[in-house]
Amino acid sequence: MKRLFGLILLASSFMLNAQSNSELIKHYEAYYKQMKAQGDVQGIINGMTHLNLLSPSKARKDTLAYLYMSEGKYMQALNTIGIEKNATDSDIAIEVKALSLKSVKQPELAIKFFDEIFTRKPSALIAYELAELNLQTQKIAEAEKHITYGLANSKDDMKKAFYETQTPYEVSLKAAFMYLNALVLYNKDTKANIDAAVDILDETLKTAPNFNLVQITKTELLRQKQILQAQAAQPKK
Repeated sequence: MKRLFGLILLASSFMLNAQSNSELIKHYEAYYKQMKAQGDVQGIINGMTHLNLLSPSKARKDTLAYLYMSEGKYMQALNTIGIEKNATDSDIAIEVKALSLKSVKQPELAIKFFDEIFTRKPSALIAYELAELNLQTQKIAEAEKHITYGLANSKDDMKKAFYETQTPYEVSLKAAFMYLNALVLYNKDTKANIDAAVDILDETLKTAPNFNLVQITKTELLRQKQILQAQAAQPKK
């Protein structure tokens, strides 16, 4: 009899817990919906965090990581979703890992996720990311491959934003690839290829006169050329 009574209490406890959990899920679903309606991003994150704790799912974890990334909280996004590359990763998960790793200055790790994005859905915009990251890590051949793809597949309406000035600006994606092409050529031989790289930068400025970063780079390359010329003019001891 005591054993039967204990089983009844245990079953009742499970039912109460299930009912309580279900009510909490309904509460936080309503809370999450209300936070979205109010545009309260931190409230949205809090709501999704509770929902993922009460009823964990890959979709909820991916959404939570994406919310963190959208708010510039890249480490929180990575802590939520991890940095492992899994065959079962959703498109959202791959995007979060790629952009977050790039943002926390981990280009080597970011490359493999951008590669996966490109494999799933090739695009000139992703090719630009890959070209830039491979150039940063001195993988010149890989960078050149993606630049070639980008130049061939950039559409007139595609833009790339730059932020080195107080006021961000946009240039055509093709001009952005031309800029990277100049950098690749320069990196192949930092002495012999200065003039050829500057020629590409000049062509880039013809298509995008507002491309401030190109002008900065051109000025720096010409400064380096002057230094090399001065060194060459010095009498040998």
